[in-house]
Amino acid sequence: MYLKFIKPFLDFILSFIGLLLLSPFLILIWALLLYVHKANPIFFQKRVGQFGNLFTVFKFKTIKEKGQSNSLLKLLRKTKIDELPQLINVLKGEMSLVGPRPDIPGYYDLLKGGERQILQLKPGITGYASLKFINEEYILSQQKDKLRYNDEVIFPEKVKLNLYYYRNVSLLFDFKILLKTILLPLHR
Repeated sequence: MYLKFIKPFLDFILSFIGLLLLSPFLILIWALLLYVHKANPIFFQKRVGQFGNLFTVFKFKTIKEKGQSNSLLKLLRKTKIDELPQLINVLKGEMSLVGPRPDIPGYYDLLKGGERQILQLKPGITGYASLKFINEEYILSQQKDKLRYNDEVIFPEKVKLNLYYYRNVSLLFDFKILLKTILLPLHR
């Protein structure tokens, strides 16, 4: 009952309220990024969603052409503010506030057997595995072979954590994940 009715209802209501309350802040970030990029500051990318269906995720651009960066872009990425446009994805019903992070094609869509249960869930702006790998970018930067480390260490661990979430999803579990997500940047 929670997954089918309550969670989608709460996702819609909370993302709608979040977009209303955050709209001045989001518009300010959009304007600052428009100045930085001199182009559309929203990043669009195909990601794997519920049931393995592809959808377009929205994020603020935090990488400049030629890999250049600045302190604002780093701050937005580190604090995960760049993820806030995904509230639109939640409002559209493509994502949830809490769930497995949507990945690029070639990962979740290739899961086999019981691991495919993860695809029953809508991807989330935050999730149980996201909290463990909040510093994933840093972890990968410390590896000689980033792709191999991701494929052999990080991704399999994310699958285990996301399966645990799938088997234990509840209003209380989601609330704890949201609370930790909100409080985490204060402790970094």
